[in-house]
Amino acid sequence: MVGLIPPAPTSRLHRLAGRVALAVALMLAAATHAQADKRVALVLAVSNYQSVARLANPDNDAAAISTVFKQMGFDSVELRRDLGASEMRRAVREFAAVAADSDMAVVYYAGHGIEVNGANFLIPADARLQSDFDVEDETVPLDRILQAINPAKRLRLVILDACRDNPFAERMTRSVATRSMGRGLAKIEPATADTLIAFAAKAGAVAGDGDGAHSPFATALLNHLATPGLDLRLTLGRVRDEVLKSTGRRQEPFVYGSLGGDTVALVPLAAPPVDPDAEARRDYEFAAQIGTREAWTSFLGVHGSGIYANSAHAALDRLGAAEKASEKADQLKRQAEEQARRKSDDLKRQIEEQAARQAEQAKLQVSEQARRDLEKERQRIADQAKRDLDDARRQVAEARRQAEDAAVQVEQAKKQAALDAQQQIEAARREQERRERERQSALAALTPPAAPAPASVLAPAPVVVPVMDPADVARLLQAHLRRVGCDPGAADGAWSAPSQKALDNFNRNAGTKFDVKVASLDALDAVRARPDRVCPLLCAGGQKVEGDRCVQIVCDGNDVLDAQGVCRRRPDPPPQKPKAVSRQEPKAVSRQEPKAVSRQEPSPRGRARPSGGADSCGGSCEGD
Repeated sequence: MVGLIPPAPTSRLHRLAGRVALAVALMLAAATHAQADKRVALVLAVSNYQSVARLANPDNDAAAISTVFKQMGFDSVELRRDLGASEMRRAVREFAAVAADSDMAVVYYAGHGIEVNGANFLIPADARLQSDFDVEDETVPLDRILQAINPAKRLRLVILDACRDNPFAERMTRSVATRSMGRGLAKIEPATADTLIAFAAKAGAVAGDGDGAHSPFATALLNHLATPGLDLRLTLGRVRDEVLKSTGRRQEPFVYGSLGGDTVALVPLAAPPVDPDAEARRDYEFAAQIGTREAWTSFLGVHGSGIYANSAHAALDRLGAAEKASEKADQLKRQAEEQARRKSDDLKRQIEEQAARQAEQAKLQVSEQARRDLEKERQRIADQAKRDLDDARRQVAEARRQAEDAAVQVEQAKKQAALDAQQQIEAARREQERRERERQSALAALTPPAAPAPASVLAPAPVVVPVMDPADVARLLQAHLRRVGCDPGAADGAWSAPSQKALDNFNRNAGTKFDVKVASLDALDAVRARPDRVCPLLCAGGQKVEGDRCVQIVCDGNDVLDAQGVCRRRPDPPPQKPKAVSRQEPKAVSRQEPKAVSRQEPSPRGRARPSGGADSCGGSCEGD
């Protein structure tokens, strides 16, 4: 059992713990970097225009968007409503100072906008715009907004819910006949990288103000902006799909600009909670898969307390009890075998002595009555010897049965330990899933209630499966190969030639075709799924397979074990030189003698023959 784990298991477990700690530290560092981004936002809304009719929703839209930015953890969120031209320019200028050292800068505007000669302008509350010549004086150009957020390092985002039907255009006089002025806003291509401009409706189209508390565009933004870890391009794509659906495809939001290849999310994906018992659970599972005393002792040397330590102590106690039962059964078996051997030797000696006496008597007594009495006595001795040998064999069989029962107890203890380990692991996983549900519920509380969306929008984000260390995969695969009888050598995580040979042996016996050069997860799952031995048990010379172990071959009676491990009859001793005696009556005696002796001990027959030699048997002596 010592060979089931590599030497110095404590050092190996320490190295494994170090690798896990390093991975956790890198994940926390990545999450900390994402949280460290400085994010700032300016929210502008104009509902109460002094020269035209009031807009119902911009104030509500801006207040809701501002609240979402604060819930998303933005470092600075400025909400300004119903500003005049000078006040709006001042607000943009002040926000430019805030965005100078930011990583992400966002400007949201809800109100009227206008396009003149291909340029876009935001209309403040005090604008009159009696002619197109007043546009530059009474409005704020979109280019000024872009210039204010240009210093941001990672993202520059402008969201314009300003494509409403413009009431100023109908009464404005044209100072220059060639100066154009179209519906909605004009298409724009940002000159700076990592800049996006989102229109509530594509260039030249008009966006609706909506009949509810918010415009269709603002409603979709509120439903999707705060999704954690979602790339901004996907967020705006989902906003577009929702607006198209809610307006009967009459309004299509549009995005201008581009971003790089990295994921850019307004809300970073929160790092999953760290399970404090993850390392202990993983080491406990590994020790349970090996199932030896050395593996449990190594586990307790690293994890001396906790729920897994208590389970390890219990498994160690059960294994110790099973080993003691096995040792006691082996001791009883050895005692029974020794007793049977002594009885066999005594019987052999008695048979030889009796045969010698009977042979001597046969020489002296030649009458028919004497021969009958001699045969009867030999038969009685042979029957008694047979009964004694049968008793000895029954004792040996009982000892073997007890040894097999002990082996079954050891195997059951190992399986019970593995079952207990699996139950502990499942309980820990259920606890982790409960914590994950609580974390998701807390995160959902930060996200405002979403309007019904199409199935494609509500598709869950893909689950990121952690990558397992190849050395750990190799180590587990080695342990399971050893469990199913395919010896890989040391279970040290190094996928060397013995391990490859063991996997090849498993392929031949299990009918699989895994690549033996790689310790893959598919191979680990296949080997782990096998509950019993797969590779045949190979025993040394003089041993045979009995159940799931090798035992010494014991030959019965006068048989001996040859070089091929087969019990064969012991060869007879060379015939003695015949003596000069009568060749008549001893023949009848020699024909009877082998029957009594051949069932127990072949070797004494040569010594028990009368002095007539081979011819005294009439050429029919058994064993000649």
